[in-house]
Amino acid sequence: MLQERGHRVVTPQLPSDRPGHGAAANAQAVLEAIGSPDGQEIVLVGHSAGGLTIPMVAQHLPVLHMIFVAALLPVPGLSVSEDFEADAGAEVAGFTWTTRADGLLEMDHEVARHHFFHDCPAGPTDAALAQLRLQTPTTLEEKSPLDAWPHVTSDYVVCSRDRVLAPAWQQRIAEERLGVEPVTIASGHSPALACPEELADRLEELAVRRSERTPAA
Repeated sequence: MLQERGHRVVTPQLPSDRPGHGAAANAQAVLEAIGSPDGQEIVLVGHSAGGLTIPMVAQHLPVLHMIFVAALLPVPGLSVSEDFEADAGAEVAGFTWTTRADGLLEMDHEVARHHFFHDCPAGPTDAALAQLRLQTPTTLEEKSPLDAWPHVTSDYVVCSRDRVLAPAWQQRIAEERLGVEPVTIASGHSPALACPEELADRLEELAVRRSERTPAA
């Protein structure tokens, strides 16, 4: 939908199923996918664990804006696990991964259906389930390699029906860590499938608003 509206869209596959690959490797994959910005205004969108990646990308590119969608926010020097231990209100009860013998995390399809895709159409849900990959625990267990928060403006989209990250937690961290009043959409954790047009509208509005308020260099 964003492409149809005239935007260049890059959606790289992150190496999240490779043992030992964490935020730095994910950021490198995004940087390689974007390539040379050639003066284009770059808006980074981080959904879910993608929120751990985009601030690191913003350290290496002239980024106009970051938008976090039902996303984790990295804390320099802390792991996600440590962050969650200190803030028990983040996770929705019942959402869990299964740890395999090789240490990689696997998502049961019924758990994914209930927590990721409960409000998504059947066809897109089945397609998404077929594409689920293993997950390295490094993403959750490594201390964030982010040295400091980049000097880039941000917005946050709260998903009010989320069954992975508690909506109240999303609201609070947007206010406390980003200093913004988040936008809320009535969606579960996968708004790109549940309400794609509304998500595209919100992303475009936030990006355009930021572009209009940012003075020319």
